[in-house]
Amino acid sequence: MTRKSKLLTAGGVVILAALTVFLLLAWNPAIDPIAPPAATSFDSQTRLAGARVVALGDCIVCHTAKGGKPFAGGLPLATPFGTIYATNITPDPETGIGNWSLDAFTRAVRHGVARDGHLLYPAFPYIHFTRMPDRDVAAAYAYLMTREPVHATAPANDLIFPLNFRPPLAFWNVLFLRPGEQQADASKDAQWNRGKLLVDGLGHCASCHSPLNAIGGEKLGHAFDGGVVDGWEAPPLNALGAAPKPWTQQQLVTYLRTGRAGEHGAAAGPMLPVTRDLATVPEEDVQAIATYILSIQKPQPALVNMAAQGATSPGAQRGALLFAASCAQCHGPAAPMQSIGERPTLAFSTAINATTPRNTAQMILSGNGWQGEDSMNYMPAFGEVYSDQQIADLASYVRAAYSQRGPWQNVEATVAKVRKENNAR
Repeated sequence: MTRKSKLLTAGGVVILAALTVFLLLAWNPAIDPIAPPAATSFDSQTRLAGARVVALGDCIVCHTAKGGKPFAGGLPLATPFGTIYATNITPDPETGIGNWSLDAFTRAVRHGVARDGHLLYPAFPYIHFTRMPDRDVAAAYAYLMTREPVHATAPANDLIFPLNFRPPLAFWNVLFLRPGEQQADASKDAQWNRGKLLVDGLGHCASCHSPLNAIGGEKLGHAFDGGVVDGWEAPPLNALGAAPKPWTQQQLVTYLRTGRAGEHGAAAGPMLPVTRDLATVPEEDVQAIATYILSIQKPQPALVNMAAQGATSPGAQRGALLFAASCAQCHGPAAPMQSIGERPTLAFSTAINATTPRNTAQMILSGNGWQGEDSMNYMPAFGEVYSDQQIADLASYVRAAYSQRGPWQNVEATVAKVRKENNAR
């Protein structure tokens, strides 16, 4: 055999071996469908526990389209690779999970594999849900299988090639999926361990609050360093010490359950519906979440007052006029709204003290919608009223007037980018 023939043979063996490994990783057998179980087959205590699990996992947030029925899917989830549409997880046997057994549901939650064997996209955070104990998986299954069945097929995903082809997800799973229940840390107390389970597992907080790499995985070594989701900056959960006033345990609990904290700010964007879910679970769960989050804080440098650097800029001066015209009625120091409830002063706002102007721009552009009888988080949108430059001027003014941090850079470009992202949704 010639040297060339040997090389070709060796290359063929390597390719065949790689293809075999790929097929073994990508192929999963289907699990037989079942007849939809009767609601009476699940006891009331399990269903009640399931409601708690589903709320802690924010399932309704992603699996309910705007104006759609609960859990019926169809919500578009924007990613750097295109749009994924959330699936129907009601017990409809044709378009939902009505013919899924508990084993099929468990495999999806722990391994990201659907009942028929196809791989699920990691927009469904199975890399975190895999840490749930079996009892929570079973409880969530019981709760979802006793919801109203809704016949609704989600739109087809719109993803770039080759990510519209699911088998390569098998390699993604090799890199990022570590299946199995979370084990308790014997050196920590029960509340801390419960909090870690909820934050790292069921609550999948790192999915939003961590930066992603080029293939959509959470960057190793950067958990909770902050990310961007739905056009909003998800601030770093491990840098709460950078706030103008340190977060206390009770402030964090109040924020997570009500969507606002008097010395820090109000929830908006994708975080607001999370707080609505957390308002429905026992306070002990939210206390545990707060305990764990406060335990992962990184040291922060001392704050140096640099506000004067931006106070006299032309943009900030123009912004002062816009603030007086449109914002001072609610946010000015003498505004009656400042004395109502837990409305935070802008000086303590997380958005205004952030390292980038993204959330301030987003809040001015999009506002914060009226939430039924609760108007405390409400703010009107100014995206259709003001130009990119005007919003940039307004953002520059509130940064200079209310924060001790230095001026933001490229504010108008950020506003234009955020507006473009919003219009594309």
